[in-house]
Amino acid sequence: MAIWNLGSINIDMVYALPHMPQPGETLAATSFEQGLGGKGANMSVAAARAGAHACHIGAIGPEGKWCVDRLTEYGVDTRHIAQIDTATGHAIIAVDPAGENQIILYPGANRVLSEDQIGQALSAANAGDILLIQNETNMQAEAAEMGRKLGLRVAYAAAPFDADAVQAVLPFMDLLFLNEVEAAQLEEATGKAPHDLDVQDVIVTLGAKGARHFDGRSGDVTDIPALKVTPVDTTGAGDTFTGYVLAALDRGLPMAQAMAQASRAGALMVTRHGAADVIPDLKEVQNAKF
Repeated sequence: MAIWNLGSINIDMVYALPHMPQPGETLAATSFEQGLGGKGANMSVAAARAGAHACHIGAIGPEGKWCVDRLTEYGVDTRHIAQIDTATGHAIIAVDPAGENQIILYPGANRVLSEDQIGQALSAANAGDILLIQNETNMQAEAAEMGRKLGLRVAYAAAPFDADAVQAVLPFMDLLFLNEVEAAQLEEATGKAPHDLDVQDVIVTLGAKGARHFDGRSGDVTDIPALKVTPVDTTGAGDTFTGYVLAALDRGLPMAQAMAQASRAGALMVTRHGAADVIPDLKEVQNAKF
């Protein structure tokens, strides 16, 4: 089995700040780091490090080859990443001493994907594989429809949140990931709470309160508690959770067990500075003491 991730690839430029800037305020950063990021890349790395065969579908610009090399190093199948003339996507990330972040995102090559590229990649997929999509690329609805026709299990991480983008893929979706704010925004847009959506599985992450699974077939609701840690950087934690859940499901684990394992991975992630480069592997997650 495999996870096919139509996902963004970003160059993350991370600035540590004494506090978040106010309008018109100029702040000197206390440190700077550059690394691999993008919600798509993060999820591919998380899925690969959790033991799945993660195939990334995406694009980079002329300066982004090192991003592909890094993904390959972390175990991601990068054969379906195109190099194009548009600049690689990048993010400017500000992190305060409490670990909270603010992000400015330039989509770049992530928004110039073609239907032919996606079709060529998914022609190698098998029925029952997982297709993962999030909202930092174009071609989301087209890919979701293609995945449904091919018998793939279509998963969507609704971030960065856009109600229209979510609703465009809802008819083809099997598994939806939302955080608490996104769930409220989607309910406002559609008039439907998570348990009323016509989706087999909806997972709502609740931050320090854990995560909640809504089973669209049985109507059951399951809560998975969060582990208590002291966060230093929340960047990529939700992406790590998503990748770990899908990797566990791909290996045949039941949902509650998959979410519990993903919760451990997310808890480890927030104790580290960075994004894709510091996502823990499965052995670290299994051996971690909380």
